[in-house]
Amino acid sequence: MSEHTSSPSGDDGDTPFELQYFPPDPDLAEMVSSFYFVRLDMPLFDEVERADRPQFRIMSVAEGEYVFPDGYRFPAKRATIIGPTSGSVRATGRGPLRIYGFGMMPAGWATLMGEHADKLTDRAMDAADLFGDWIEEVIEALIQAENTDERRVIGNNFVREILKKNEPAPVWFTRTVDDWLTRSPSPQVPELVEATGMSIRSVERMTKHYYGLSPRMLARKYRAVRAASSLARGETLESAQLGDAFYDQSHLIREMKRFAGATPGQLARPTLYTEATTRGRKELTGKVSPLVSDT
Repeated sequence: MSEHTSSPSGDDGDTPFELQYFPPDPDLAEMVSSFYFVRLDMPLFDEVERADRPQFRIMSVAEGEYVFPDGYRFPAKRATIIGPTSGSVRATGRGPLRIYGFGMMPAGWATLMGEHADKLTDRAMDAADLFGDWIEEVIEALIQAENTDERRVIGNNFVREILKKNEPAPVWFTRTVDDWLTRSPSPQVPELVEATGMSIRSVERMTKHYYGLSPRMLARKYRAVRAASSLARGETLESAQLGDAFYDQSHLIREMKRFAGATPGQLARPTLYTEATTRGRKELTGKVSPLVSDT
């Protein structure tokens, strides 16, 4: 499988910032959105990250913090599990720094966290509290890995190990919700209820458990981040089939500011991190779910 590298002026390793994305092995495609590696050879990392799916993130140096939408602050750990977020998150770290991580699809998140899946929305936890000292072995293996191929093997095997400990989530439901989110630029909740054949109350309960948000909030989140990603790539909302997804310009600005942490004007001049993240995910098109590559 090919890797995708983004940096301010190339991928020769001489720049202060580099970001690599690569897809999971086929057997993990419904559990993991993508793996990533970040090299930061700068004194300080301080970025606003958009509302996102859960993350499992390992850092070579645990000096930094995450500030969630409600102001809650969590100090970065060597291995941090970050729950699904309902708004943009400020992330800081001290460099030089290496970050190894992967995003979790809803089925993977629920399988990992079990009955606690919906209790970490806009929150994070120390992975050592869940896995004990064993996680240190994984951290050291990733830090000592010589190249992306080694990191890819370690990452995929690590996910297989942690997911086999719990009961698998029902992928029929997450497939239905993912299809609902990607089929329309502005998903409507009654359509999801009809597609599942369940009551609205059951749909809301399961969506909160697997995605961390209600169906209505989930639709708002993905509509906004899709629009933000399109603008960051230099596309128009019309070309991304999102021209009618917002009531007016003020509605667009409010939604993007909440979920992407930036206004349309700011996204027209994205930071190096936002630009690299957006480009890297788009380059995964055809290798991962559209829910990942289009947002």
